Amino acid sequence: MVVTVEKRQLTCPLCGGTEFQVEEGKLDSKWGFTAHRVRVVICKNCGYVMLFYEGRTIWDFD
Repeated sequence: MVVTVEKRQLTCPLCGGTEFQVEEGKLDSKWGFTAHRVRVVICKNCGYVMLFYEGRTIWDFD
């Protein structure tokens, strides 16, 4: 039995670019009770910003 695994590549939904700047970030809720860790992916071609959810956190020291 042969199993093939297809590797997917992220592409920008706006311009189709495949080169990105990746940063880690945190978003706070309106009242500051919860915070969400996110991965921020920015297209190097057009500047389109995508957020990918990394989970909640209780460490909110802002």
